[in-house]
Amino acid sequence: MIRPPEPRHLKLSEIFLSIQGEGTRAGMPCIFVRLHGCGLRCTWCDTPYALDHRKGGEWKSFGEIRQEIESHAGRFVEFTGGEPLEQPEIHSLIRELLDDGYTVAVETGGHIDLSECDPRLIRIVDFKAPDSGMTKRNCYENIQLLTNRDEVKIVCASLEDYEWGKSLILEHDLSNRVAAVLISPAFGQVDPLPLVEAILRDRLNVRFQLQLHKFIWEPDARGV
Repeated sequence: MIRPPEPRHLKLSEIFLSIQGEGTRAGMPCIFVRLHGCGLRCTWCDTPYALDHRKGGEWKSFGEIRQEIESHAGRFVEFTGGEPLEQPEIHSLIRELLDDGYTVAVETGGHIDLSECDPRLIRIVDFKAPDSGMTKRNCYENIQLLTNRDEVKIVCASLEDYEWGKSLILEHDLSNRVAAVLISPAFGQVDPLPLVEAILRDRLNVRFQLQLHKFIWEPDARGV
C-alpha cells in the first residue's frame, strides 16, 4: 500500500478529459484520474510510466484534485492507474465525489480487497489471465463482493488466456453477477478475430471490446 505524507493526499500521474475507450460506457466523455504506483507488473501493461511508486508521480491534496476535476465539463469520473486501490485514502475522495452527485468508477487489478469500496461505486475489476504473469495475485474472494453495478474485464494475450477466462466466467456465473463481462485483446499481441470466433462458438454472454482510444489517437499517447 502507498501511504501519503499527510492525510487527504493521493499520488497522481495525470488528470485528463477524454472519452471512455472501454466498457459499457465506451465512447462517452469521462474525467480520468490516473493514480501513480502499482504492485503488479503485467507483461502487456500499457501505462508503465505510472507503475513505480518510488519514481514519478506527484502528491496532490483532495482540494487540488477536486479543483482539477471541476475544471472539466462532465459528471463521470474514473479512477485508474497504476493501481488506484493501493492508495487507501482514495476511498474518502470517492465518497465525497459520490455525495456531490458525480458518477464514479474505479478500474482495479483485482488483487486488492474491494470490501472498503463505497457501494455506490462502479468497480471495473481486471482479473489477470496467465499471460499477464500476474494470475497468482488475483484475489478471487472479491468475486463474492461484485454486484450488478460492476464490470469484470479479462485481457487476453492468447487463446489460452481466453480459455482461462471462460472457465472463470462459467465457474462463478459472472455474466449474471455483474453488469458486463468484458473480453479485451492485449493490444498488438493477439489477433482479435480468433477471440471473437471463440466467443461466438462458445455462446459466451460477454462483451468483446477494442480499446477505442488506441485507434483514435496514437496507441502510446498519454492524456487521452
